[in-house]
Amino acid sequence: MNATRSIPALIILLAIAFGVSAEAQHKSTDEILRLIDAAEPRAVVVVPPGVYQGNLVLDKPIELDGQGLAILDGGGKGNVVELLAANITIRGFVIRNSGKTVSGEPCGVRAMAGPIVIENNRFEDVLFGIDLRESPDSIIRDNVIHGKDMELGRRGDGIRLWWSHNCIVERNEVNGLRDMVFWYSENLTISQNHVTNSRYGLHFMYSHNTILKENQLSANSVGIYLMYSNNIKMVRNSIVNNRGASGYGIGLKDCDGIIVENNDLLANRVGIYLDNSPSSVDSTGLVTGNMVAFNEIGLLATPITHDNTISHNVFIENEEQVSAHGGGKLSRNHFSADGIGNFWSNYAGFDKDDNGIGDIAYEPRSLFRSLLAREPNLRIFLHSPAQQAIELTARAFPDLRPEPMFVDPAPLTRLPQLDLLVQSKTVARTPMALLALGLLLGAGAGGWMIARQRTLPASVGSPANQQARKVPA
Repeated sequence: MNATRSIPALIILLAIAFGVSAEAQHKSTDEILRLIDAAEPRAVVVVPPGVYQGNLVLDKPIELDGQGLAILDGGGKGNVVELLAANITIRGFVIRNSGKTVSGEPCGVRAMAGPIVIENNRFEDVLFGIDLRESPDSIIRDNVIHGKDMELGRRGDGIRLWWSHNCIVERNEVNGLRDMVFWYSENLTISQNHVTNSRYGLHFMYSHNTILKENQLSANSVGIYLMYSNNIKMVRNSIVNNRGASGYGIGLKDCDGIIVENNDLLANRVGIYLDNSPSSVDSTGLVTGNMVAFNEIGLLATPITHDNTISHNVFIENEEQVSAHGGGKLSRNHFSADGIGNFWSNYAGFDKDDNGIGDIAYEPRSLFRSLLAREPNLRIFLHSPAQQAIELTARAFPDLRPEPMFVDPAPLTRLPQLDLLVQSKTVARTPMALLALGLLLGAGAGGWMIARQRTLPASVGSPANQQARKVPA
């Protein structure tokens, strides 16, 4: 009986003890500052486990390590961490609960000097993730950044650099923010980052001499967008299902010296968009070795676009392989190099000598596509009897056939070997396997796909394409 009565008392005692223990875990960031004050400059300061509440401002070169067990909680006000001195490292923390007033641009971490290192942290419920301002030679790597649950237009940037040259941004995961954006920053290496459910995966403004490699950008409004930025190389990035209002996989506006090489561009609204790039008379652009598949438009360009060499790419089952704004021509660009053009899944030619190069040029001539370029609302008639009637009329009356938008003088009849980031996982090496992938991507529109198959042109069964399907992996 006495033992029975003692059980509630024991529960109360345990609850009180647990409450005291839990309360003891909540500390002030002043405790971290005391540890830093007691350390020598550039020393390693290990922060004990616990939840540290308040805004942490560091103005001393130090290496701060939370070992994955310390939580910095901003309490919903301002920047959680602010770095005012160079040679600070912050790693191994959960950084959460910044302010949310848009005008103040509150961050998980804001740096005002460089170099600094921000690595192996987890950001939760932050308006902006990491913001570098005039912080050259810095490193941002292996962070996971999740934003506040807000509509897209009100979110902050996951990672932002302003006037911060010679930085490395690698292996970060950004989900549910606005952009990873780079302003007036040069000589950057941006690699192996994964950005999803955001606005622009990677966005550059007036930033030059940079390499973007092996980033994965999916389910954003835009994958990569470059504006007024020169001498940038994009290589082996995976850019999939970016389908916002513009929906560009890669977009270039007024950029010089751009190389787009060995990228996956799958199921975007537009695979590659070229707007007056290059913009200088003496500049060139290179688009080579890319897989451009299952997009609404594979390559879209403005008619003033010039001096791009577009070769050795694979264009598979895009609703429109190539289009020009306003129905213009892209004749000032080169669709082959050194006798090698591109692989087109709708090429209707042949390869009599079996050398892998079509014996006739690829010259897309479509009256309906020409009309569509001038009047986008006609897209509703794609794959409809109306489109078939227009194309039949153009074939019956050659005077109605438009001039080709461009000419690929050496189209490939076999798939080239491409050095892609994810081909071993998601991209097969034969057109039939790629078509199967396309059916999977469009599983929700299976009926539409079946209807479309009934209207495919005879070129799908042409000798050239049959031969391409036999090429071994």
